[in-house]
Amino acid sequence: MARKLKNYIGGDWVDSAASDYTPVVNPATCETIAECPESTRADVDKAVQAAQEGFEEWRRTPVLNRVQYLFRFKTIIEDRFEDIAKMVVEENGKTRDEARGEVRRGIESIDFGTSVPVLMRSDGVEDIAAGIDETTLRQPAGVFAAITPFNFPAMVPLWFLPTAIACGNTFILKPSPQTPISAEILFEVLHDLDLPEGVVNLVQGGKEASIAVMEHPGIKGVSFVGSSPVAKLVYETCTKAGKRVQAQGGAKNYIAVMPDADMTASVKNIMGAAYGCAGQRCLAAAVVVAVGDAYDKLKDELVKQASGLRVGYGLSENTQMGTVVSAAAKERIESMITKGIEQGAVPALDGRNQHINGYEQGNFVGPTIMENVQPDNILAKEEVFGPVLAMMKADDFDEAVDIINGSKYGNAASIFTTSGGHAREFKYRVNAGNIGVNIGVAAPSASFPFGGQKDSFFGDLHGQGMDSIEFYTERKIVIERWI
Repeated sequence: MARKLKNYIGGDWVDSAASDYTPVVNPATCETIAECPESTRADVDKAVQAAQEGFEEWRRTPVLNRVQYLFRFKTIIEDRFEDIAKMVVEENGKTRDEARGEVRRGIESIDFGTSVPVLMRSDGVEDIAAGIDETTLRQPAGVFAAITPFNFPAMVPLWFLPTAIACGNTFILKPSPQTPISAEILFEVLHDLDLPEGVVNLVQGGKEASIAVMEHPGIKGVSFVGSSPVAKLVYETCTKAGKRVQAQGGAKNYIAVMPDADMTASVKNIMGAAYGCAGQRCLAAAVVVAVGDAYDKLKDELVKQASGLRVGYGLSENTQMGTVVSAAAKERIESMITKGIEQGAVPALDGRNQHINGYEQGNFVGPTIMENVQPDNILAKEEVFGPVLAMMKADDFDEAVDIINGSKYGNAASIFTTSGGHAREFKYRVNAGNIGVNIGVAAPSASFPFGGQKDSFFGDLHGQGMDSIEFYTERKIVIERWI
């Protein structure tokens, strides 16, 4: 019988008040590896109370002392690196190397959190008026929460938690019920740090717990990563409740390939961007816009290399692409491929009905390449969130930019070219928050904000970088005169 997961509240592992549990399924083997509680509003309220009770002591803890916990956190995460990566594979379905890369990027966010003593410094002016000094202070704001997705179950929580607590806030994490065990391991490590009670809290669950987080009056701000419809709902619900919110939504990331591009490097980068993590990431390459005579040679090489990818169970070291996260995801992705074909797209490589020996029940979708995709096709307009690459043609650079800017999404866009002029114009004109030049996955490092525009982001301050310092602190202006 699969074990039932617990919540972590006030420094202890506690049973949820839930009566319902959701199975956590290995998407390659379809084995149930745990049961996730559908935590209730009462569970969230307990976590908020614990966080509120812990806040005053924690905010008075010197910032240099607060970040010492993060140094120890990083050390233990490094010690458990392979354990965490293995669990990411087992509950998410990506390959072992992809999981290792995820954990490494998460560690980079812990590194960023250790820089808070420098980044929280403010400014001031002596004698702003006769005998009057004026300065700014940054102070922790209170209890923060994050609602995080299935696709990066170890990394995305670390975008938020380290910086939030280093700034002196207390924190509640509500991870995806599809991939909750990676978060559990993170909290096992946090528990070993002997943080003061209530500084970090974990509430497992789904919709009810998420809504409770969004609406609870004791939570100052909420960070979210997920689909655009849900991101918009999170933004609207949280702002209505008077909260700060950063809601990262979905994407339809375009890559323009110019005729002068290094074709070998372009194909290599596009392959990783389209099929890494089985296309289940918000920076996945979804549409390639080939300009001029770049189309045919690009398509032929992409089909050749994609058809040779080794699809299988992520724990096998020779696997190059793993599963999608669930049977429902597989069904949705294959349905979108079918609808794209009905709307005129032509499969150059069809990944539907993929079968892997020994894992016949697994949720595998093979690498897919679709030709003749027009701007009104579902494969050009809507996020597939799977290993599906659409190909479009553009006569020239200007048309390629118009195609990209015609998307309602604006998470990322890349160009492959050897022309500095085209690269500069692309950066200048394309409406996307993360721009890549000869880069397939335009993923910001932890010290830069994770950009997003249009329907890909709802809020004012993005995750990571200096935006996160602004998000997690209150600025107080102090004007003083001593007589």
